Amino acid sequence: MAKVKGKPKVEKAKEKGALPFTKRNWTWMGIGLLIIIVGYIALSQGSITLAPILLVLGYCVIIPIAILLGEKKKKEEKTPKPEDLSIKKG
Repeated sequence: MAKVKGKPKVEKAKEKGALPFTKRNWTWMGIGLLIIIVGYIALSQGSITLAPILLVLGYCVIIPIAILLGEKKKKEEKTPKPEDLSIKKG
């Protein structure tokens, strides 16, 4: 009997070009969706100034921010060693 090889498992977050979402991304996405919902509620009430502002803010600012936010990188300042700072002769 021949053995059937299964497809290799690839983690979604480590795929090339993948956008790993963190808690921070989902928080911003929730804020954006909340602003959009409030914008549609204002639109249904007849608002012609507040509703478009909220909808544009939600769709064009907050949601793209939520998608593009990267992970917070820890600031690791490397202090150079004295040997690295000295000029080597010869």
